[in-house]
Amino acid sequence: MDDLSLLIELHSGGERQGPGGVEQTQLAIDLSGLRNGRDLKIADIGCGTGASTLVLAQTLNAQIVAIDFLPPFLRLLEQRAQTAQLSDRITTLACSMDALTMPPHSLDAIWSEGAIYNMGFEQGVRQWGRLIKPGGVLAVSELTWLTERRPAELEAHWQAEYPEVDTASAKIAILEKNGFSVQGYFVLPPRCWLDNYYAPMRQRFPAFLQAHVGTHQHAAAQAIVAAEEREIALYERYHGFFGYGFYIARKTV
Repeated sequence: MDDLSLLIELHSGGERQGPGGVEQTQLAIDLSGLRNGRDLKIADIGCGTGASTLVLAQTLNAQIVAIDFLPPFLRLLEQRAQTAQLSDRITTLACSMDALTMPPHSLDAIWSEGAIYNMGFEQGVRQWGRLIKPGGVLAVSELTWLTERRPAELEAHWQAEYPEVDTASAKIAILEKNGFSVQGYFVLPPRCWLDNYYAPMRQRFPAFLQAHVGTHQHAAAQAIVAAEEREIALYERYHGFFGYGFYIARKTV
């Protein structure tokens, strides 16, 4: 078992693999103008086990392709969709987000909560934008600085982890440069991090560590938990300075 397998094990037990909330997905849907659409074609990229996918399927008249490169997450999504009686609206696709093969201008919307950072915000906007119809929607949540100045400890951490972290004005400028008009923007509230993501993950730490006591992966499991605890501590101390901005933009060309 490698570190990726350990991360899958830790995060597959969660309803979410990143910060977010049902109310915030619903708000983004409202801002997108998709509620009145019919027979929409939507891709939910980096969907994990389907927290946002299920909300989209419940809310919109749409066929949704749920995309993640980790098949174990997709299998859990399929189980959740079946339980919610939404399987007829959701198709899963195990694929890297930078290797999508949909035809150009074939999607009414691309949704991606907390995942575009895996390929970088600007590259994601540019590549995914080609798949969206003119007038279609790109909705993404993305790590964002909330202030112009930040504590040095926080700045150093996120510059090392994700150098493309930037202010909302810089992210919006990228969207506009790539043919999008921003329809809405808001910041995920702290409960989306603390209550919906970090607290449930912390509850899984003891069983996760216990499962690897006496194995050659025990040290790796401990390192993963320690890294997650460091990130949680940073958010608890500095959440006034950074968060997830939710960007909802319409393709103009």
